[in-house]
Amino acid sequence: MTWYRQRKPPATLGQPLDRVDGRLKVTGGARYAAEFAIPNVAHAVIVTSTIAKGRIESMDTSAAEGAAGVLKVLTPFNAPRLPGAPKPGPHNENAAATGQSQSPGPQGPAARDAVSMRIPTLLQDDIVRYNGQPIGVVVADTFEHAREASNLVRVKYAVEHPVLDWSKAPLNPPEEVHPLGGERTVARGDVAKGLSDAAVTVDHTYVTPLENHNPMEVHSTLAQWDGESLLLYESTQGITSVRNTVARHLGLTADKVRVVAYFTGGGFGSKGGPWSHETLAAVAAREVGRPVKLVLTRRQMFGPVGGRPRTEQRVTLGATKEGALTAIRHHSKSTTSTIEDWVEPATNQTRMLYDCPNCETQYDLVRVNVGTPTFMRAPGESTGTFALESAMDELAYELKMDPVELRKRNHAQNDPESGKPWSSKALMECYDSAATRFGWANRNPTPRAMRDGRWLVGWGMATATYPARRAPAGAIARMMPDGRAFVRAGTQEIGCGTYTSMTQIAAEALGIAPSMVRFELGSTDMPENPASTGSVTAASTGSAVHDVAVALRQKLVQLAINDAQSPLHGATEMDVRTDNGSLTLVSDPRRTESYSALVMRNGTRPIEVTVTSKPGADAQQYSMHSFGAVFADVRVDPQLAIVRVPRVVTAHAVGRILNAKTARSQIIGGVVWGVGMALEEETLIDPQTGRYINADLAEYHVPVNADIGTIDTAFVEQPDDHVSTVGAKGVGEIGITGVAAAIANAVYHATGKRVRELPIRIERLLT
Repeated sequence: MTWYRQRKPPATLGQPLDRVDGRLKVTGGARYAAEFAIPNVAHAVIVTSTIAKGRIESMDTSAAEGAAGVLKVLTPFNAPRLPGAPKPGPHNENAAATGQSQSPGPQGPAARDAVSMRIPTLLQDDIVRYNGQPIGVVVADTFEHAREASNLVRVKYAVEHPVLDWSKAPLNPPEEVHPLGGERTVARGDVAKGLSDAAVTVDHTYVTPLENHNPMEVHSTLAQWDGESLLLYESTQGITSVRNTVARHLGLTADKVRVVAYFTGGGFGSKGGPWSHETLAAVAAREVGRPVKLVLTRRQMFGPVGGRPRTEQRVTLGATKEGALTAIRHHSKSTTSTIEDWVEPATNQTRMLYDCPNCETQYDLVRVNVGTPTFMRAPGESTGTFALESAMDELAYELKMDPVELRKRNHAQNDPESGKPWSSKALMECYDSAATRFGWANRNPTPRAMRDGRWLVGWGMATATYPARRAPAGAIARMMPDGRAFVRAGTQEIGCGTYTSMTQIAAEALGIAPSMVRFELGSTDMPENPASTGSVTAASTGSAVHDVAVALRQKLVQLAINDAQSPLHGATEMDVRTDNGSLTLVSDPRRTESYSALVMRNGTRPIEVTVTSKPGADAQQYSMHSFGAVFADVRVDPQLAIVRVPRVVTAHAVGRILNAKTARSQIIGGVVWGVGMALEEETLIDPQTGRYINADLAEYHVPVNADIGTIDTAFVEQPDDHVSTVGAKGVGEIGITGVAAAIANAVYHATGKRVRELPIRIERLLT
């Protein structure tokens, strides 16, 4: 669409505008899923299994049913049969219905939509597949009554021996390993020859543990029926996928289900699609004939709603004496559940990040009795960059070469996997920017050579990357009689600042102040948008908002030049500019008219436009990724092996920056998570019972303020119109990639001890 002339670009996009929803959040006015006041609401509590494998022989609910305030106790023995309930089991048949096989890669947009097909446990059979599996629902008049009654349910199991030790579990047969939208094995060139020709090789295995999401807001659903229509207030990153899945489970058409999520208190992947609790809440509400609120406990965040799987990644690199890579082999093995296949796509970045003629990647799965894994911030790339970038650091030491120089020598001018040109790439500038601000030139390359008093000092670095993707998205825009714009899109606000950035996009496209734009999101009765996963919102919803605002402006211009009463009557489109809510002729600035006057004269009804924005041919012609560089400064106590991270410096090229403040916050959040991934996060499971041992915020360690030093982040801004019409790539997930590797590499530099298994605990440095 045409960009109409403006006197000067409004100081809107890119500016650090305060969050437009900030006041609502700090004053308590923002309503999250569990906070909507619904009359006569009942409360539901999920009962979970206490074994990891077996069958439920019986459930004695008599005491619970007789407890105060109890309205209903649902179990596999009395729950209604659901016409669209999926059948749990490996390589399930639901993939075809979601377009997984048409996805461009293991984490492509279609694959992400496949989260809507996540296999939940919906009380449809008596099989127990992991410890913590939902096996019942207690509904009562208050939460306290429901919780008390849930403790009165007595379950008798036929216990079977679970598979929990992944080292003893057989690999899935190769033909049963189906990465979402990808292939199990991908190869180019001749890796064996590349390794034999190499002057230097490294070959090591890197391990990342089970991890779990711990957003401040736990998963919550409030279900309300009106006849055959269902309203769900839901804590989610994907209102459309929740609507579609719940409707399918219940045998309803999608138009009978409306999902609302105006604010989501963090998700990081776990809320990327529906699980059991949404459908169970809807079933419970229908059974008791009144609205039902179901809020998971913190412990129930471990198992029933996914997490990051354990990975074991063997990386083999070969290089010439000059540091040119001759071969890369990256084999990743990860855990999944017995319910369905889930492959952590840890090798994706390996195929495209460095210029190497011979490359082979492969996925394998180990099926154990745990909850099904899912997307967790930068799924695949966060775990995969730890392995690849640690191996690159080891190669640099073998070559006695600076780690930055090694990466620069293997910089890929085009995508080595596809051969396509990059839509944009400023990785070399990121290296230079971050290295200069970090002071990398002052690094002594010898391990244990740098000290700060009694502390050993280590400096390490790594490359960051994440795919830049865009999915179809819709938006509607109205120009109101008072000159304000009203824009809606069915996306989600998960803490990234979407309300604000979309307001800025619309304001700039219309040539009005952000204060004159009202942007709304979070309901499935708005134009459909993709789930807020995979960093797609800025490129997808951003393009839709930009395109609909431009289309609205074009419609207003056409209205003016065709209106005999308008001062702009008879002008040409290219002679019209927008300026502070008005249309003005470039050739005669005296001829001007405000949006408000134009709408008022044309019947006072809002002027409305609806647009569906889709990726164009560029998506097939270019390889689209974001890039960055991460430099970490660590201190290690030589006696106690305590690790501190006083400083992290980053530079990222993520396309156009929509809001400098919220974009910086996203990178800072990713770096903090990377520190936690490197040093703290690990989900522990009892090897006998399969019970999640540290399923609370006291024992599942995440960084706190005292753990975080200075985070100096900068952007190498390079708008990318191939990715999106607004030039943005998305910034939500790249911030974590490379951070764990940079810290691990810094720890080696400080101590001379290479830790290849996360988290880097004290005992792993002492042994």
